[in-house]
Amino acid sequence: MLINGEAWRTIWREPDGAVGVIDQRALPHYLETRRLCSCAEVEVAIRDMWVRGAPLIGAAAAYGLALAMREEASDAALDEACARLLATRPTAVNLRWALDRLSRQLRPAPAADRRQMAYLLAAELCNEDVAINQSLGHHGLALIKAAAARHPGRRLNILTHCNAGWLATVDWGTATSAIYQAFDAGIELHVWVDETRPRNQGASLTAWELGRHGVPHSLIVDNAGGHLMQHGQVDLCIVGADRVTAHGDVCNKIGTYLKALAAHDNDVPFYVAMPSPTLDLTVSDGLREITIENRSADEIAMVSGIAADGRLETVRIAPHGSSCSTNPGFDVTPARLVTGLITERGVCAANPAAIAAMFGTPEKHR
Repeated sequence: MLINGEAWRTIWREPDGAVGVIDQRALPHYLETRRLCSCAEVEVAIRDMWVRGAPLIGAAAAYGLALAMREEASDAALDEACARLLATRPTAVNLRWALDRLSRQLRPAPAADRRQMAYLLAAELCNEDVAINQSLGHHGLALIKAAAARHPGRRLNILTHCNAGWLATVDWGTATSAIYQAFDAGIELHVWVDETRPRNQGASLTAWELGRHGVPHSLIVDNAGGHLMQHGQVDLCIVGADRVTAHGDVCNKIGTYLKALAAHDNDVPFYVAMPSPTLDLTVSDGLREITIENRSADEIAMVSGIAADGRLETVRIAPHGSSCSTNPGFDVTPARLVTGLITERGVCAANPAAIAAMFGTPEKHR
């Protein structure tokens, strides 16, 4: 996608073998890139959210394995790197999927071949992510065209949550892929962007990337979405996902469930953009089987922004002594609230039969 007219990806290999990434902590105020030179540095980048978003976490983990194999290519080193990377973020399934995929392909290879092979496999995974999300967006574009046809003569209003944009993937994004393709096709549209407390990925990332691409949008507080739906100002919702179960339950950034409830109450279609690596066919009941990451209390108690002199500052907004320890990073939206899953293979109903018909068994999927 574009930053001020220049095409970018979120992750890339440097000529010397290091891995380059956009440091998303500095956005939207500064565009900064970082070099990751070891598996340990990739762990930090994932855990501390220099990179984030389920597909990008998987891509970063793949390059983390490549960096680990550059240091030592033994079976023990491979196992240790997989375990350490897997521990960085427990909820998004793409992390485990990428590590399982690369380790399965690397293990039969001689140790002497693993270094070059790991880089090639990581690049292949990244290119596949781009193709998947572009195709996913094509199917989402058809839904946007149909919605625009139902509302002739006015702009289409789409609500999204958190950041399921190209910054959360290698390129294109998941929820935003259809939006970018619709905008580029000349469809008049406007995006409501939830701020997405406590880390404000909507405010700092989605609004920034939509603006750089020229897509009309408005930033709103999280609690405004239901009000806008009540007053007919939202035509459809499109969100991303960190994990989707075999029964169609959707685990996504905290607050997604509330948007789905409001959409259901106001007859607003609620779609989930789901690339196939985000589907976890080994899990049926999202509420009971998915581990929800509880993040740092500082995310609630503190807020970061840019001061008048241009410096990035973090200030406390919660009173000292108030507990901020309950900070779930994700929630689960039951399948009954999901209108459909937008995938690279087409739009799928959020139920076990439809998912099995499109994606088959866990063994086939993996």
